[in-house]
Amino acid sequence: MTAPPIDEPPAGKLPIDEIRVRVFEVPLREPVRMSFAALARRRACVIEIRSGDLVGVGESWVNHPAWAWRERVATFAEGVVPLLLGADAAGIGELRRVLSRRLLPLGRQWGAPGPVWQAISGVDMALWDLAGKAAGRPLADLLAGPSGAPSRTVPAYASGIGPDRVEELAERAAARGFRALKVKIGFGAERDAAIVRAARAAAGDGVALFADANQAWPVEEAVRRCAALRDQGVQWCEEPVDGNALADLERVHAETGLPLATGENVYTLDAFTRYASSPAVALIQPDAAKNGGVTTALEVGRAAAAGGTGFSPHCYSGALGLTASAHVAAAVGATWVELDVRDDPLRTRLAAPPPEVSDGLLRVPSGPGLGLAIDEEQVADHTVHSARWTAT
Repeated sequence: MTAPPIDEPPAGKLPIDEIRVRVFEVPLREPVRMSFAALARRRACVIEIRSGDLVGVGESWVNHPAWAWRERVATFAEGVVPLLLGADAAGIGELRRVLSRRLLPLGRQWGAPGPVWQAISGVDMALWDLAGKAAGRPLADLLAGPSGAPSRTVPAYASGIGPDRVEELAERAAARGFRALKVKIGFGAERDAAIVRAARAAAGDGVALFADANQAWPVEEAVRRCAALRDQGVQWCEEPVDGNALADLERVHAETGLPLATGENVYTLDAFTRYASSPAVALIQPDAAKNGGVTTALEVGRAAAAGGTGFSPHCYSGALGLTASAHVAAAVGATWVELDVRDDPLRTRLAAPPPEVSDGLLRVPSGPGLGLAIDEEQVADHTVHSARWTAT
């Protein structure tokens, strides 16, 4: 499976005059538990790139670990900003090549290429938002190209359900018209089975059930647990195997027949292509804020469509990441977009207009670029870091 080339956006020169990086944080009354850790605070790391009167905004994933945002601030300040100030923001492909060539070797030596990709993701998203604003067109239209006619809504499934408040969250999802929901598992066989049963009872038989183990199990246990999920009517399981090795996923699928999903922790288009080409992977899930930005998500979506693999952008970040995923999904025609239904002020109040869901469909903003603007009044009390650099 080979992805078609990504065209440069139709814009003139956009010299980068200023870069701003801000981190917003909201403490949670109740931590969100995953199989590997708990999330005690919602955070969003936002990069803003200004050219003249236009500002493009992007989000870089910083959910884990709790100190990830501090690393990201340093990576932006010392690694990214010196390479971007004064450059032409219209040359998205060239700027990605510069960042990749200069920063990814450092990430390999550091043993942490993921954070570098997450920083590049925020830059890429901001550059595409800026390009859409310069062209006066919604990002989905820009990504679809001259012959495309993207939808203004995309199908969304409800995530963030479990291991606690399962009935409440499943009922909330069903009441908002979601036709599918995903439960968090990886908390022991009995607890996981109870989570699935509770979600099914609360949501009703007409709602599809998915599951996410967050790489909770060694391969032998993953085989047992995925067989049990299959027998409970779960339609697919995300990241069941510790380490997420493709050979292990293929063994789980071969021995259970359960379709699998993965992508949020995959980096590089070559790696995405290998996973998406496997019969074990029913859904490929790039994250626009995490593993390469809008460009990578679009490349993966186009390749998935060409190869007949389901395409479902992963999103467990704030308003910007979710909206970027919606634009990509609209441009290529996604199977699903993930939407966390737990309370998250950085998704619902970070930017305006807030995400809108009706009958399980997520609205794609129609304004230029992402179609969002940071709500300065809402975020004023939640800023934990702010830095600004100006071209000389």
